Amino acid sequence: MEPEVKQETTSADFISEEPGTVSTFSSDSQAGEQWKQITDKATALLADLPEYVTSFFGEYRRPIVTIGLIAGAIVAVKLTLAILGSINDIPLLAPSFELIGIGYSAWFIYRYLLKASNRKELSEDFNSLKSQVLGQRNNNGQ
Repeated sequence: MEPEVKQETTSADFISEEPGTVSTFSSDSQAGEQWKQITDKATALLADLPEYVTSFFGEYRRPIVTIGLIAGAIVAVKLTLAILGSINDIPLLAPSFELIGIGYSAWFIYRYLLKASNRKELSEDFNSLKSQVLGQRNNNGQ
């Protein structure tokens, strides 16, 4: 048995002006035209690119800003977690921060939560801060 030999044929455009004349292959002129068409389209696209970007951003401003804020928040959270993880790896620093946190919590409970008068003071301070942040007036009309 003989192996089959496959012959591949390619199609090319031949230009023939009159019947019976020798055809010439026009790859150079067609390739030049194709490159010219491609460069014309690319030039037109690059010339109109600022207009496309402006109209795209104008039309989709809110979703783009939302996606940017979400991406920024994700990066900020990852960065914060990386910093906290590296701080946690430092010997004696994590237990020191835990002791500081426990001490501050104990002081806060002693200062503001044990007595009713101190709780009222904390509530007034909180409402004052809330009115300053939100821009509302407090109950005294000030």
